[in-house]
Formats: sequence, structure tokens, C-alpha cells
Amino acid sequence: MITAFVLIRARGNRVQALGEAIAELPQVGEVYSVTGPYDLVALVRLKDVEELDDVVTQGILSLEGVERTETLLAFRAYPRRLLDQGFALGQG
Repeated sequence: MITAFVLIRARGNRVQALGEAIAELPQVGEVYSVTGPYDLVALVRLKDVEELDDVVTQGILSLEGVERTETLLAFRAYPRRLLDQGFALGQG
């Protein structure tokens, strides 16, 4: 299983509609609106890298209002307990 994060820049008046449309794509697990240079982040789970082309190029980029995407592939997932420990560093 491959996990990717797709950062999406949208036309301002299309952010909500795009978020809803992207969330309907079968490989997309979650979509978040975010601050910063991008407007949306989609969490994508795939069987293989070839499927990434289908999701991004034929799926997300084909939607009206998408100006740009950037895709980040995840190498490793860390268990929640490790993340919780990391946030607790320097406290206490």
C-alpha cells in the first residue's frame, strides 16, 4: 500500500466544491483545507505508483478550479504512541 499527500492550489471560489469533489474519489481517504501556499491536502492510499497517475492527473487535475498540485509520497508511518511522545518532549 502506498500513501501520498497531494497538496492542491485552487481558485479561491472553488475551494469548498473542490474539497467535496476530491473527497468523492475512491482512492482519497481524507481531504483537509489548510493554510499556507496550498488550499487543500488530500490523503491518498494506492495499490501501486501507477495508480497515482490516475488519481492525480486524470482525477484531481481534471477538476475545474485546480490550479496546481504537488505530491508527496510517504516512506514510513510512525505509530501514534511515538507521535504522542514526540509532542510531549520538553513538557513536564
